Amino acid sequence: MKKILFLTGTRADFGKIKSLISILEKQKEFEVFVFVTGMHLQHEYGYTLIEIERSNFKNIHTFVNHTHETTMDLTLAKTIEGFSSYCNTIKPDMIVVHGDRVETLAGAIVGSLNNILVAHIEGGEVSGTVDELIRHSVSKLSHIHFASNAEAEKRLIQMGEIKESVFTIGSPDIDIMFSDQLPDLNTAKDYYKIPFNDFSIVMFHPVTTEINDMKQYAENFVAALLKDNHNYVVIYPNNDLGSKFVMDAYEKLKGNDRFKIFPSLRFEYFLTLLKNSQFIIGNSSAGVREAPYYGIPIINIGTRQKNRAVHADIINVDYSEKEITEALSIIDSHKVRKTDNDFGQGNSAELFLNCLQKSDIWQLNHQKQFRDS
Repeated sequence: MKKILFLTGTRADFGKIKSLISILEKQKEFEVFVFVTGMHLQHEYGYTLIEIERSNFKNIHTFVNHTHETTMDLTLAKTIEGFSSYCNTIKPDMIVVHGDRVETLAGAIVGSLNNILVAHIEGGEVSGTVDELIRHSVSKLSHIHFASNAEAEKRLIQMGEIKESVFTIGSPDIDIMFSDQLPDLNTAKDYYKIPFNDFSIVMFHPVTTEINDMKQYAENFVAALLKDNHNYVVIYPNNDLGSKFVMDAYEKLKGNDRFKIFPSLRFEYFLTLLKNSQFIIGNSSAGVREAPYYGIPIINIGTRQKNRAVHADIINVDYSEKEITEALSIIDSHKVRKTDNDFGQGNSAELFLNCLQKSDIWQLNHQKQFRDS
């Protein structure tokens, strides 16, 4: 029996790996473990460990890595320590990490330095912030790559990864987006006591490489929202450097009946709300990934998603109150063109399982090779 260990540090990466964990849990030949850390254990961000526990996975281990927004390097060190200790206890055959978080990097370092196969979900993508440095670093520390599209696969091979180690399975959250697991709109609205008939979604994260300007950017954004007349479901940012500036700016929205503010939303409930929203505004990857699949208009602010694979009809604006206000004034008449999305067909979990059931993947060399293109 192969032991597969998943690492999750945020609500976003859990949404991406949930369907993969679920499908492996049903197979007799795999024993699945989930290492939960980071934002999941922070009460100010919604204590999303609860959502993971609701999934009823068999082996959940929690580790508080004391994530303080100003100490990403110390968070990395602490996570390595806790994750290494857990790996030493359960001795996994494979570690699965997702994306571009500091916890992801910790998982890849522990695996690669302990001769454990590391599989990276959604490597080979570009975003343009410090996240991209982490994502590419994780790719170089990983033995196996589950890419979301052909472009990412090509980039991984360009980075010297061997073709036999790259598997394009799409973006796993698409599985949940089109599954029958989503609640209906009334259920989602009742659960979160959302009174609006029509509403839009706000998700605005700090950009760590622009930390000196984040306070002003957040204030500009909130000023534009307050001048506007739409109703908004506002979701707190992730816990990166600068998140306090965003949360402080959101204080001005409190008490205003056009805004409902949440530290976090359950992933399936969030998808239902997104699917039924008028538009999404901010700089979340949900705007370039999930929203286009649902045909939702998008206002993307600033540089955070600048280089992501985008095939959607997106209104891009800078951080100025003026540009954000102008975009909000035209969004209701903005017609979304049908776009070709290439992040999979909603069968990522099956493709992932197929790869793990073949012997080839387990015979990949733990000693990585660099393939010149």
